[in-house]
Amino acid sequence: MHAHGDFDMWIDNQVLLARIKGQWNGEMAGHYSRRMKELAQDFNGQAWAHIVYLDDWELGTPDLEPVINELVGWVIEHGLTRTAQVFKASMLKKSQMDRMVKERVGEFERRAFATEDEAFCWLEEEGYSVEHPVLILKSA
Repeated sequence: MHAHGDFDMWIDNQVLLARIKGQWNGEMAGHYSRRMKELAQDFNGQAWAHIVYLDDWELGTPDLEPVINELVGWVIEHGLTRTAQVFKASMLKKSQMDRMVKERVGEFERRAFATEDEAFCWLEEEGYSVEHPVLILKSA
């Protein structure tokens, strides 16, 4: 099986940022999971946050859900306390996200925002500021 979809992922302070693109399958979810776990090691067990831009994500096949479910458990066990998801109102995206990521688990909390500015403000209020609060690549 070939991976479908794409992503960019990087760290800024104690925040792991990601942009998700295209329609995903389980293979792409596996790539994403491995990269996220690799980068999360940089937090050395300290609390951290995640912000993800999902407007360019075209949902995923059912085989990605167990991969993401496992990843969510792993990152929470490894210090993830806040996740901000950025996407315009979409019941389909919300439904698939709700199946994969609980809103609250112990110290962990997930929220969805229509704009990246709102998401970055919430993370800053929660103690997670970034040097470069940009998820969307703006053309010149």
